[in-house]
Amino acid sequence: MSQKTSFAGQLIAWQKRHGRRNLPWQGTNDPYRIWVAEIMLQQTQVATAIPYYQRFVRRFPDLASLAMAPLQDVLALWAGLGYYTRARNLHRAASQVEQESKGQFPRDFAALKALPGVGRSTAAAIAAAAFGERQAILDGNVKRVLTRCFAIAGDPADRAVENQLWELAEKLLPEREIVVYTQALMDLGATVCTPNNPACGLCPLAARCQARARDLVAFLPAPRPRKTLPERELTLPLVVAAGNVLLEQRPPTGIWGGLWSLPELSADTSAATMLAPILRMGAVAPQPLPVIRHRLTHFRLLLHPVLYRLDQPLMALGEPGRAWFSKTALTRIGMPTPIAKLLRGVL
Repeated sequence: MSQKTSFAGQLIAWQKRHGRRNLPWQGTNDPYRIWVAEIMLQQTQVATAIPYYQRFVRRFPDLASLAMAPLQDVLALWAGLGYYTRARNLHRAASQVEQESKGQFPRDFAALKALPGVGRSTAAAIAAAAFGERQAILDGNVKRVLTRCFAIAGDPADRAVENQLWELAEKLLPEREIVVYTQALMDLGATVCTPNNPACGLCPLAARCQARARDLVAFLPAPRPRKTLPERELTLPLVVAAGNVLLEQRPPTGIWGGLWSLPELSADTSAATMLAPILRMGAVAPQPLPVIRHRLTHFRLLLHPVLYRLDQPLMALGEPGRAWFSKTALTRIGMPTPIAKLLRGVL
C-alpha cells in the first residue's frame, strides 16, 4: 500500500488540509512548552486548557523560572484546572532537571518518560513534537480512533485491550512526517471522531472504519462499567474576622494536595480545640450555609460550610499550617474551586 493510501498517509494528508494550526503550543519545538501543554491536556479539554497554558507560560516562560518558583505560585496559577498532582509533578520535574541536568531538558523518549508525571504516551507526544522521534502515542482520543477504525472490542482501560492498542499504534507509525501524523491523530479524535455524535462524513478514515461499516460507532469504545461513587461529608468552619478568612493548607498528597482550603471539622479533639477560642470570644451564632456538592474522580463531596464572624483575627487560630488571608491575598494562593467560589460569595 502506498504512503498516500495507508492509514498514516490518509491522516497526514487530512491534517495538512484540515488540522488545527492555531493552538498556542503549536509552531514551536521547545520541549518545555510542549511538555507543559501535554501535562495540562492529560485530563483537560483543549478549550479549557488554553487560557491556563497562556497564563502559565507568561509567568514561567522556561524551565528555570518554574524550578525556582515557590510551589504555591504554581498551584495558584493551576487553581480551577483540577488534578493538582499534575502541577506538583511539573514543579518537581522542573526542580529535578534543574538540579540534576543543569537545566538541560531531556531530549529523548526514555529520559522524558523518567520525569515525574510523564507516562508513555505523554513522553512519546513530547519526543515526537519536539525532536521528531518516531514514537507511538495512545491518549484517550487516539484510543477512540483506533478502537473504532479497527472495531476493537472491550474496555480500552483493560490491560489486555490497552496492550492490543499499543501494538496497533506502533505498527501504524509512518516512516516520515511523524510530527504531522501525531498531531493528526490527536486532532481527529478531538474534532471529528468525538465521543458523541462523531462527524463520520468528514473523517479521512471513513472508508476503512470497521465500526462505521458494522454500525458500531455508537458502541465503541466499550464504556467502562459504571460504579456508584461513595460520598464523603465534611463540615467546614468558615471563620471570618474583619474581612480576613482563616484557611488551612492541605497535606501535599491526597485531595487538593498543597492547596489552601477551609479547616475540616470532625469529631476529633484537634477540631474542637480549634473552635474553642471562637466560642469563648462570643462570635456571632454560627450560620450554616448552603450545602456544596462537588464531584471528584473517585467520590462525591458533600460540604457543609458554617460561617463564624469575629470582630478581629485571633492569632491563637493561626497555628502552623493555618493563616489569615485578606480578600486581596486570596488571589495569590491556590484554592480548590468550590472553596474559592464560596469565599467570593461571603467576603
